[in-house]
Amino acid sequence: MCGIIGIVGTSEVAASLYDGLTVLQHRGQDAAGIATVDGARLRLHKGNGLVRDVFNQTAMSGLHGRIGIGHCRYPTAGSDGSSEAQPFYVNSPYGIAFAHNGNLVNTETLRREMFEDDRRHINTDSDSEVLLNVLAHELQIQDRMALTPDHIFKAVAGVHQRARGGYACLALVLGYGLLAFRDPNGIRPLVLGERVTPEGREYAVASESVALDILGFKRLRDVEPGEAVFITNDGQLFARHCADSAVHAPCIFEYVYLARPDSMIENVSVYKARLRMGQKLAEKILRERPDHGIDAVIPIPDTARTAASALAEALGVPFREGFVKNRYIGRTFIMPGQGERVKSVRRKLNPVELEFRKKNVLLVDDSIVRGTTSRQIIQMARDAGAKNVFFASAAPPVRYPNVYGIDMPAASELVAAGHTEREVQDVLGADWLIYQDLPDLIWAVQDGNEKLKHFDTSCFSGEYVTGLDQQYLQQIEMLRSDDAKAARRSA
Repeated sequence: MCGIIGIVGTSEVAASLYDGLTVLQHRGQDAAGIATVDGARLRLHKGNGLVRDVFNQTAMSGLHGRIGIGHCRYPTAGSDGSSEAQPFYVNSPYGIAFAHNGNLVNTETLRREMFEDDRRHINTDSDSEVLLNVLAHELQIQDRMALTPDHIFKAVAGVHQRARGGYACLALVLGYGLLAFRDPNGIRPLVLGERVTPEGREYAVASESVALDILGFKRLRDVEPGEAVFITNDGQLFARHCADSAVHAPCIFEYVYLARPDSMIENVSVYKARLRMGQKLAEKILRERPDHGIDAVIPIPDTARTAASALAEALGVPFREGFVKNRYIGRTFIMPGQGERVKSVRRKLNPVELEFRKKNVLLVDDSIVRGTTSRQIIQMARDAGAKNVFFASAAPPVRYPNVYGIDMPAASELVAAGHTEREVQDVLGADWLIYQDLPDLIWAVQDGNEKLKHFDTSCFSGEYVTGLDQQYLQQIEMLRSDDAKAARRSA
């Protein structure tokens, strides 16, 4: 779940790219980078850490150019070293800087093809570098004497034929312009915007519309599945579908957790979708437990707040802020190891005891992944004096790994994998546990755009829209376990 942004402007773009990345920081806190084109030269700065830490005044002053791309990284399996901060760069052909959000499921096959057939060297374990080199090769075999938008779209078509997985990509092709494209299933999001200035028309492409909003760009539309958008150095926009028809299946977890509530994805308001999640969850509670006895609905900050407010309203129960969040602690989902996650929960949340004392409280979270955080929060509520602690998840049980760009843990570390809801309830220590039903979650998002017929729900359903082989899942299991990550960090 990385964040990407690209701008073709009429003046210097580095400051705008920086601002856009800070708005997309929730999508990745591990590393950040910006690349700009300054005449015939690429200017690049990147490193580990938050956007504000990677870019100081000296770094920003060197990023000249009116065309550029930015990236903030959330490390997925096998991509957690400083050498893998993006954008990546290859000098042939033309010089290409590249930023990628997502994950390929045939990386090793492509890596082998790159070496044996295309004679290209891959220097890291990142699938993003593999994807960059696939694009570079496909551009290499075009007519290099007169690279046109048609040649670029043919190259993207070649990428789509070879790559499998979820990916939204930006590429600076030096001397030509900015290329943006999205996987044929549209799993990972990408939105296009424009801004009119006294100097002319400017374009931006980003993971979420909120990055366009903050910069004053008008959201035009989502880049469609399998579509490529090319914006030339002089601001001409070309677009073409470059892949055969495929099932349009955007990642539903974007609406549950990943995206900011003020974003629009696939013409669906993330905020409104989360309200509907809360309403549907309330309906289920009233069906299953009409005499619920809930005294207060308390969200787990921050993502669950919207769903929890709608749930409380539908139940006619007071909505209360029972936890105060330390804003200077990162998301526990993104913490590198289990031990660090455990320590961070207590640093991150502190209960308001008066909201718990002698009450039956319903805690609401966006989802339950490992269950470690949920278990600690439930205990914190008990320690604060709650009489009974109920727990609600705005998403269904997460039973399967996500392979399209979300670094969910190995299946063996998912608390709901292989367990009934009652068993998960016992593990968490809740007096009652209720999950959202998958059809209700789908409805909550789909109701915002009737054209959406399918979603990637793989982490809930185990159905992978691109198809997967068991060997790949076994490989993911080995790469994503906390033990494996700890071994890589200590190596």
